[in-house]
Amino acid sequence: MQKIKDFVKKYARLALEILLISGLVAALGLAYWNFAGKKHVVKELAELAEQVEAAQEDTEKVKEALEASEKAMQALEDKQHEFEAVKSAFANGVLLQDIETLYKAQKSLTTERQVGLAALRLLTKGAEDPDTVAAFEKSLEMAEWNTRLQSVCAAQNALAAAGQKVTLLSECQRKSPAKDKDKEPDAKDKHAKKEGDKGHDVHWGYEGDNGPEHWGANFPICAKGKKQSPLNIIGPFEKSKDTIAVAYKEGPLKILNNGHTIQVNVEPGSTLKVNKDEFELLQFHFHRPSEEQIDGKNSAMVAHFVHKSAAGKLAVVGVLLNEGKDNAAIKTLWANLPPTEGQEHVPAKVKFNPSALMPASMSFYAYEGSLTTPPCTEGVNFYILKTGVDISKAQVAKFPFKMNARPVQNLNGRKISAD
Repeated sequence: MQKIKDFVKKYARLALEILLISGLVAALGLAYWNFAGKKHVVKELAELAEQVEAAQEDTEKVKEALEASEKAMQALEDKQHEFEAVKSAFANGVLLQDIETLYKAQKSLTTERQVGLAALRLLTKGAEDPDTVAAFEKSLEMAEWNTRLQSVCAAQNALAAAGQKVTLLSECQRKSPAKDKDKEPDAKDKHAKKEGDKGHDVHWGYEGDNGPEHWGANFPICAKGKKQSPLNIIGPFEKSKDTIAVAYKEGPLKILNNGHTIQVNVEPGSTLKVNKDEFELLQFHFHRPSEEQIDGKNSAMVAHFVHKSAAGKLAVVGVLLNEGKDNAAIKTLWANLPPTEGQEHVPAKVKFNPSALMPASMSFYAYEGSLTTPPCTEGVNFYILKTGVDISKAQVAKFPFKMNARPVQNLNGRKISAD
């Protein structure tokens, strides 16, 4: 009996110890569980605090942007008030009438004056006025490509703003300053079309969908003009009343690949004299094969020397390049071709005199024509020299453009003269 009591007592104590240990484990487990839960909550609170801080920063940025927008809006409102004041001043139409009367008395208008007249009509009559649109379109037809680009852009942007369907030249696109700062577009970007825009870049070339037969879609005068260049020069010829003489000077070589030809820009001082009128040489460039034909035949290439008078008239002297021996002047030019498209290249210590490409005789054929590239502006006097100069077959092959010549155009009753 005593043994049983001792046994029960022993195992009762063991059971009590087990129970106490179990309770202690449970208490520790509960404490850990409670601690882990609080730790999770603390973590969540920390993350929430970070999110609140980020939200506050975003709020500050939005606030700053709103303040900047308010300032910009105020500036726009000020400009709008200025514009309305100017528009009100012209609304009576008196100045427009006076200017139109004055300009009608003149035989011809410069592109700048035509754009100015169109802008005055826009202020006076508004964008819906058909004569406003017609005035800007006329200024585009008159514009001299590359020499009066500012006038071209002014007219194109005005037509686009007026809701007209117009194709903006890449040079006339209004770009965001921020985008310009981040990225300077390359030559391919400059010619890329932006479909869906009211105004978009236009790309013209010499083949396919961008070839000369399609130029008229974007530059109407190229298709509708009656005095277009180049021509097939064929007799009978009238006797020319003109005399021409060049006085070109040596200067630093400034050579450019503009995506359509190789062009050499010339510093002021080189001139062409037509009778008593003086024209400044702006640049000369090349076409392969020659754009002009003589009795239906093209030369290997042609160099066009583009001149401009103080009155804004253009005169082009064409020098036919016939396949023969090496040409020293061409050798200098081709040795310094631009490494990249679209940027003027000025090689160090290289001088060039444009007269190096002139033949000994200045005898010529003459006719009234147009620019041979878009926008095909008319009113350009051409003097195609009868005597060509040699260029070797290898030099022709080195020219970067396999073909960049506009086909010959209809004579449309014009007379070709010869000296």
